Amino acid sequence: MAPRAQPPRPWQEVAKEAQEHRDATIFCLSPPAPSVPSSLPKNVTAIPNEVLNVHTVALTSKPPEELLSLLATGQVSAVEVTTAYLQRAAVAQGLVNCLTALLPEPALTRAKELDAYYQKHKRPIGPLHGLPISTKEHIGFQGLRCTTGYIAHWDNISKEDAHILQVLRDAGAVFHCRTTVPQTMMHLETDSNLWGVTNNPYNKNLTSGGSSGGEGALIALGGSCLGIGSDVGGSIRNPAANCGIYGIKPTAFRIPTDGWGYMMAGADTVESVLGPLSNTLFGLKIFMKTVIDAQPWQTEPALIPMPWRDVQLPRDRPLKIGVLWHDGNVRPHPPITRALKVVSENLKDKGVEVVNFEPYLHEDAWAIISSLYFTDGGEADIEAIDSSGEPWRPLSEWIIKDNPCVKKLTVGELSYWLEEREAYRKEYALHWNKSGIDALLCPVGPGVAPVHNTAKYWFYTSQWNLLDYPGVVFPVCKVDKQKDVWEDEGKALSGLDEDNRKLWDAEEFHGVPVGLQFVGRRFEDEKILAILEHLISDF
Repeated sequence: MAPRAQPPRPWQEVAKEAQEHRDATIFCLSPPAPSVPSSLPKNVTAIPNEVLNVHTVALTSKPPEELLSLLATGQVSAVEVTTAYLQRAAVAQGLVNCLTALLPEPALTRAKELDAYYQKHKRPIGPLHGLPISTKEHIGFQGLRCTTGYIAHWDNISKEDAHILQVLRDAGAVFHCRTTVPQTMMHLETDSNLWGVTNNPYNKNLTSGGSSGGEGALIALGGSCLGIGSDVGGSIRNPAANCGIYGIKPTAFRIPTDGWGYMMAGADTVESVLGPLSNTLFGLKIFMKTVIDAQPWQTEPALIPMPWRDVQLPRDRPLKIGVLWHDGNVRPHPPITRALKVVSENLKDKGVEVVNFEPYLHEDAWAIISSLYFTDGGEADIEAIDSSGEPWRPLSEWIIKDNPCVKKLTVGELSYWLEEREAYRKEYALHWNKSGIDALLCPVGPGVAPVHNTAKYWFYTSQWNLLDYPGVVFPVCKVDKQKDVWEDEGKALSGLDEDNRKLWDAEEFHGVPVGLQFVGRRFEDEKILAILEHLISDF
């Protein structure tokens, strides 16, 4: 007779253990991180500079390009920089709940190794020598837990480092902390029963975004200057925009993904990617170039063997940028439209040809991609949640149970949706060709960082996942309740548009970052970064 399976522990016990483990990794810091005020304001962005010492603030306020220069010339040590970022990341955790673990022991051990190498060889070990990098929790670390946000996965231990970590470590990176993820990994919000809710640093009533919201919040508070996120529907770009930082969703199969934790059955029907978030555009560029220069396709055969290219923008004609003012389904809130106008005018002032870009069946794109997200009808995710007894988070319920497109597909039905995907990609390519644009300027979402549990409109980011087009997010301005007034634009575009209008609150959103994205065609990652670098000085 087979032994009876042990019943799972109460989910509350597992969550308590997860949070105690996280807290223990912070408490072991030496010297201890400063305490944060017991009563916090809505906007906590100024607090790290108030509670940390001057030297820590100075180091963690430098952009990654300056830090790397100082590290490469021996003006600061890897231990100094790592110690500073460990302190600031701990403070960020106390402010917005963005960490699953601090990594002081392995980070400082690695930093000491790098300093010893520099002392011996009088040169950096690689292009990222001594730079602390944060990572999303589902990226596998040998010997550490990899839960992907599920209570049931608490005992999942990674057997080796993810490929991306191996590449970055060889380049000299120091991994100093791991950041929060949501239940199911399929939220534009970061909340789970394991670690709770991650708040937006600019307003605790709003979300930092998801699913890389821990990264977004941490970087916005200076607890990291470069982090690794992932994106299958907006999960890098959404937190970047919500938190006022930079992020890029690369074209699939350029950045290694081997060794990460991922739940979604049939995930290859929608290519999910890893990519960087940073407080500067340089951070995105150095990440992408370093990883691709390492030729990761030599050991991860699924990757495209495409070297990093230095792109020259056209000199015999002006750049031509399209502007997507809305997607035909939902008009963005006033600050998004204002940001589009501001950037469009700056582009024209720089001699760029700016044209209106008409959306092409974006609602159909959502029907296709949301049918391909859970090809098993969500069975694996449902089992992962229900097996532990943990409650369903509101946005997990929305994306799986309330989504009419989530169905268990037969082989024939799967083939149908894959054919629809390829047909739509071809149609959109022809639509883009007619416009003749070099890149597209568009919203990242239908508004700025939304109130918790209301981020239910993915079309402005998932559109480009379906097409596998790269998109780079950059900050433009902040919401101004005096300037951002809703203009009467007639009849609502749809029921979703009516719902989005109801979410607008000038008082609540005042002072929150506004970001936009440049989108390019497949494998034009270098091009959209070059365009943004060329134009960024005026934003």
